[in-house]
Amino acid sequence: MKIGIIGLPQAGKKTVFEALTKRFEESFKNEDRMETVTVPDNRIDILSEMFEPQKTIYAQIKYFFPRKQESLAEKDAVYNNIRDCDALIHTVKNFKTYPDEKISPYQDFFKLEQELILSDLITAEKRMERIDADKKRGKPVDNKEISLLKEALKLLEAEKPIRKEPEIAEARELRGFTFLTAKPKLLLFNNEDEDEKAPFFKDKIDEDTMVLRGKLEREIMQMPEEEAFEFLKEFNISGLAMDRVIKRSYDLLGLISFFTVGKDEVRAWTIKKDTAALDAADVIHSDIKKGFIRAEVVSYNDLIKAGGYPKAREAGTVRLEGKTYKVEDGDIINFRFNV
Repeated sequence: MKIGIIGLPQAGKKTVFEALTKRFEESFKNEDRMETVTVPDNRIDILSEMFEPQKTIYAQIKYFFPRKQESLAEKDAVYNNIRDCDALIHTVKNFKTYPDEKISPYQDFFKLEQELILSDLITAEKRMERIDADKKRGKPVDNKEISLLKEALKLLEAEKPIRKEPEIAEARELRGFTFLTAKPKLLLFNNEDEDEKAPFFKDKIDEDTMVLRGKLEREIMQMPEEEAFEFLKEFNISGLAMDRVIKRSYDLLGLISFFTVGKDEVRAWTIKKDTAALDAADVIHSDIKKGFIRAEVVSYNDLIKAGGYPKAREAGTVRLEGKTYKVEDGDIINFRFNV
């Protein structure tokens, strides 16, 4: 999972990026940065203690911070660089750089949203032009794609992001265009140290939002653990920035984790909610999907309650499921397959 951090100049994107990744850079370098962060999950810690594997592998998330753009050409390059992201974090400035400065988080939010809409509008129009050219040459065209593109254009021309219509945003025929406004987006208000509140317009827009006190939380991430949690308590912050944003990222993308366990390895795997067992097997290896027989499943809670696999079997909580079983968060699965 890769999440891009975007925002207008001076929004504090670098500060937010470093608060989320614990990767600090004192001197600014105008270049793309990407860091891989381990997804904290105490279930993995407990399973590792139980099975004592040779390796313990957590789920991971990548945060991408595109370099600063100085011109329209560079801005286009930045947008192209974030097209392969699974979701976006839109950072909006909600603090004063100077005492007499006037700030308008809504105007900042709206300005960048319009830039993303315009970028997608250009992409969709160019594709329609190519389709019209193909028609004139007598080449076959995909009518479903054309219909979806027309619906996407209606949204964009009305200054609405494509994500407003999930059926269009998630359509297979449009995935190759990697529309920016089709991506799930978290609107992150970058607040001053003492400010816990989101701007007034939060409840007037249809966006997933959260507040981060970027500068303060970046400093907290550099502290020893015990000292950090004291500061979190003092400033009424519910948890580390990294943990809070990861949780919201999972919710935003509709993700869950299932686990595989054994003496060799205890591992977390990330999938979409309602993924069938057959497709979950494919996440591990295509051969497992190809030779799928059954999925041996026990929930994490049932395993812990029983005190281990043998007792879970005795209690009847280990069960066999077929290809269409919808994997649930916390399932521990042993796939039976034959290739």
